Amino acid sequence: MIKIYLIIKRMIDFILALLGMIIFSPVFLILIIAIKLDSKGPVFFKQKRVGIHKTHFNILKFRTMSIDAPKDTPTHLLGNPEQYITRIGKLLRKTSLDELPQVINILCGTMSIIGPRPALWNQYDLIKERDKYGANNVPVGLTGWAQINGRDELPIEAKAKLDGEYVKKMGFMMDAKCCFGTIFSVLKSDGVIEGGTGALEHKETADENKEV
Repeated sequence: MIKIYLIIKRMIDFILALLGMIIFSPVFLILIIAIKLDSKGPVFFKQKRVGIHKTHFNILKFRTMSIDAPKDTPTHLLGNPEQYITRIGKLLRKTSLDELPQVINILCGTMSIIGPRPALWNQYDLIKERDKYGANNVPVGLTGWAQINGRDELPIEAKAKLDGEYVKKMGFMMDAKCCFGTIFSVLKSDGVIEGGTGALEHKETADENKEV
């Protein structure tokens, strides 16, 4: 049953992502122009993440930090990280619009709409913990069960356990719950949370100068 659902899930992902690209193409264009006008640097940045079966892929996001941000310093270790976030970047983060380019990841099949949020390649503790629940053996997602049940505040063990709960209950109803839960979260300006846990999550922005 799981294999059949994964095939159906992939078909749904592709169709919805393709529709999303078409519908939101004007938004993409506006944001691309806004980012270029707001600060120097590329529009996108890519970062190595862990996908299904612990394979690596490059996740895409809109750039939200200035190019002079320290390259090798995690955001939580910066004295004043706000000084590096661009004006348009603040809006993108608050509304989660910086995640839009991941529609491309979904189209390419490296991500799903719903699934465990892809961990950073060097989050070995989270990856190892997910192994206990089989959470590394399903497609990673734009958002997931853990992201609407605790966000960054979750310790690694709790996050991996929620990812495992998703795997155990994976199906149309579970994906629908995650989808609607994410919509409510965004409407409340909570945003879609990245793959990391606690302070580890913020390491993603240290690589924003590896943009494409």
